[in-house]
Amino acid sequence: MTKWFEEHLPKLVLAPSFIVVLIFVYGFIGWTAWVSFTRSRLLPRYELDGFIQYDRLFDSPRWDTAFSNLFVFGFLFIVIAMILGLILAILLDQNIRTEGAIRTIYLYPMALSMIVTGTAWKWILNPGLGLEATVRGWGFEDFTFDWLVNPDMAIYTVVIAAIWQSSGFVMALFLAGLRSVDQEIIKAAQVDGIPTWRVYTAIIIPAMAPIFLSAFIVLSHLAIKSFDLVIALTGGGPGYATDLPATYMYTMAFSRGDIGQAASSAMIMMAVVFTIVVPYLYSELRTKDD
Repeated sequence: MTKWFEEHLPKLVLAPSFIVVLIFVYGFIGWTAWVSFTRSRLLPRYELDGFIQYDRLFDSPRWDTAFSNLFVFGFLFIVIAMILGLILAILLDQNIRTEGAIRTIYLYPMALSMIVTGTAWKWILNPGLGLEATVRGWGFEDFTFDWLVNPDMAIYTVVIAAIWQSSGFVMALFLAGLRSVDQEIIKAAQVDGIPTWRVYTAIIIPAMAPIFLSAFIVLSHLAIKSFDLVIALTGGGPGYATDLPATYMYTMAFSRGDIGQAASSAMIMMAVVFTIVVPYLYSELRTKDD
């Protein structure tokens, strides 16, 4: 009995968490997928009715805006955060004296919740309270920065706040990657007279390809599930100009009482996540097998 218990102890310890994940993660994913094929409104219905919710979803101008915003927001957020994070990491990699303090300052925004970040930037970008009012108070009466209330520019305020929140985290990833590169190779290149910029572009940065991929996956995940930042900063407005799929899904489920529509949008979001994560997992598993 004791021997059996010792052999199966890891399984017994993991069993409760496995059951909880199976029910409350994969079980609810399955439930959401089922509901997305029904005519559920305020309360769920379980009679399958084809792709009616998906037809409604793709005919909705609000969903078109939300999905378009996801690509605009995601592209700018990921690209700028990675570029800025890499630049900061390279600068910090020069063994400057105050590296610890500067690294802490850059990382601090990541310790804040998205609600705090969104609220802070809402104050900063509010035309009547923040940047515009401050600059006009300095005597520049014609200065205008009304992106927060401009439907065509409001999504870019979300980009600014998200980059401020996450670029320090990306910097930390890249800084760790920079310091994991074999220093002997770098010294050999410097002895051969290769310029520093060329060492970075031809040797160091290519060697950090796995770090770039990891940062891309993390930032993509943050972009797709962005909800609290948008709610705190713009509330999805003006109108629904800054809606993202996550805010659309929340609005349909809890404000409009349209569970079927919320479920269909959730499944589309999950499909987008899969298109990013599955190739990454495949490449990782293939590398390990090789």
